Amino acid sequence: MAKTPDFTKPFQDMLANFPVDTSSLTEAFRSQSALSERMTRVALQAAERSTEISAAWAKDTLSRMGELTTSKEQPSDYAKAMSDFASAAAELAAEHMAAYAEVAKKVQMETVDLLLNASKDVQADAQRMAQAASDNVQKAARQVQDVAGTATKAPKA
Repeated sequence: MAKTPDFTKPFQDMLANFPVDTSSLTEAFRSQSALSERMTRVALQAAERSTEISAAWAKDTLSRMGELTTSKEQPSDYAKAMSDFASAAAELAAEHMAAYAEVAKKVQMETVDLLLNASKDVQADAQRMAQAASDNVQKAARQVQDVAGTATKAPKA
């Protein structure tokens, strides 16, 4: 019965002979983690501020409803109270929507700033990695030339 050859050792030897620098992958992971952390911080700050705006809006609306629910002497007073409430609600809506717009604007500016800085970091990393790869290729080419030169100069038996 034929025995299947075990290629584990030859593959391990072959992969061990390839010079792989994992520091660039580690650095890329760290950069990505830092970017994710900053983006998450921006998102959480925006969510916190949006929650504050929503709570203030609800509180303002509820306080205005208290005025609306008081008993009135004349039916026309109810209509006036409803009209006042609608006007106040529209005013509050405009104010709070402007506050939401400010939060969105701040998030957009911070996100653009983070992404621009990240792209600069990625560009610097790519340039550094390309230089390292070029140096490795040149080193390997010199080694091949040295081996080829040694092989041609070796005395023949």
